[in-house]
Amino acid sequence: MHRRIMAPGALAAASLMLAIPASAASLSPGAPGIGDPYYPAYGNGGYDVSHYDLRLKYQPATDELQGTATLLARTTQELSRFNLDFLLDVSEVRVNGAKASFATSGEHELEITPAKPLAKGAPVTVVVRYRGVPSSKEAYGFNAWLRTADGGVAAGEPEGAWWWFPSNDHPRDKATFDVSVQVPDGTQFISNGTLQSTSSRAGWTRYNWRSNKPQATYLATFAAGKFDVTTGTSESGIPVINAYSKDLGDTAGAARASVERTGEIADWLTEYFGPYPYNALGGYVPNTPTVGYALETQTRPFYSPRQFASGSNVSVVVHELAHQWYGDDVSVKDWKDIWINEGFARYAQWLWSEHEGEGTAQEIADYVYASHAAEDPFWTVKPGDPGPENQFDIAVYDRGALALQALRNEIGDDAFLAVLKGWPQKFAYGNASVADFQRYAEEVSGKPLAALFDTWLFQPSKPAAPAARGASIARSAEEPAQPKSWKEIAATNGVHDHGHDGEGKGGH
Repeated sequence: MHRRIMAPGALAAASLMLAIPASAASLSPGAPGIGDPYYPAYGNGGYDVSHYDLRLKYQPATDELQGTATLLARTTQELSRFNLDFLLDVSEVRVNGAKASFATSGEHELEITPAKPLAKGAPVTVVVRYRGVPSSKEAYGFNAWLRTADGGVAAGEPEGAWWWFPSNDHPRDKATFDVSVQVPDGTQFISNGTLQSTSSRAGWTRYNWRSNKPQATYLATFAAGKFDVTTGTSESGIPVINAYSKDLGDTAGAARASVERTGEIADWLTEYFGPYPYNALGGYVPNTPTVGYALETQTRPFYSPRQFASGSNVSVVVHELAHQWYGDDVSVKDWKDIWINEGFARYAQWLWSEHEGEGTAQEIADYVYASHAAEDPFWTVKPGDPGPENQFDIAVYDRGALALQALRNEIGDDAFLAVLKGWPQKFAYGNASVADFQRYAEEVSGKPLAALFDTWLFQPSKPAAPAARGASIARSAEEPAQPKSWKEIAATNGVHDHGHDGEGKGGH
């Protein structure tokens, strides 16, 4: 805050200024947004979180959540005040042990003013006590909390954390997590990472989960309900925990037949993407009938039962597990970089089709190119920067994967595989942009790729036949046949049907 000092003369003003610490002049509030052009109010400025410790209690019957969040952070500027993204009702905030004042502002901001200003580069501990009913809270006209018959679920993109813990809610600020939730005996609680312990007392059971690698806030998940839980180990030695709502009905068998292949698929993906980046695997299928999407919640993807309404669908499991490398391990710098997530997860489905002998990636690429006429709006969406309204448009997925096949044809299989494997290691547990990927692909392949990326990712038009043939796409004049895998791949199009219209706008 800058105070204007009124004094009768310059000397008096100077003497007053001398009484203020030199650093005070640079004290200012942290920005209410992190600077993402798609979502200006998401995330916050002035600090970086390294760890979230969430100790909560949840009552499924009333959907009431209460507890304490402890955030370990470091300031990135001298702070008079800072914000957290949060919607529930706060009763107390402490900063470095001392009570802090707080207020709400905007749609989802918790403004915190510490008792003493915070120096730049200083470690900060923030404790927030809160309670509320997540299903009763809205921001921007929507609610991302998924109420179920026996509990509640948080799994949403690009936001979901606001409904259950205070955070710096943007992928650019990743942190480790300890999530400890108490639920009534007979109810289970599922989250990310490894289950450290459970304990029961006086009719309540506490589940303690830990994510020991940096995780974006939207990838943290909360799932309380009555589940059938299966445990195992992948062939490569990663522990697998899967969970299925007890009331899935007709979809239960198809869901299990798909999600139980998680370990096998993750091991297969290492052939293309390199070592699995985490110490836990799994997936969960709660009974969330109002939404149809899936989401790559870190180590333990969320799947709507609708994904399995027509039978087993291994392709959607491939998609969400591919995100563990592309989206979770390496996350977007800004939400405009969503191709880094979705183009690659979709391409993994094409690779699985190749693996299963149901159509090569080349055959699927030819089919996608031929299936959309030049005047189709599909081509007006630019996967490299689609705009917030088209962030989860089908073009980001299919045109995005098409761009990868064009890249593969341009640089050759060996260089392409080196890029796919090297990228998650170069930017491990961090963030990167589409521009970063282009530079990396040029570095690995030794080829200039600006024109190819521009044509396939940034032009709002269908690449002309010469450009397509130059990238070895649709080389034949004949109409390509529909690949055998296409129906299963297309059945996962609902994977991005996650919106803020009551049906959910994306998820991914």
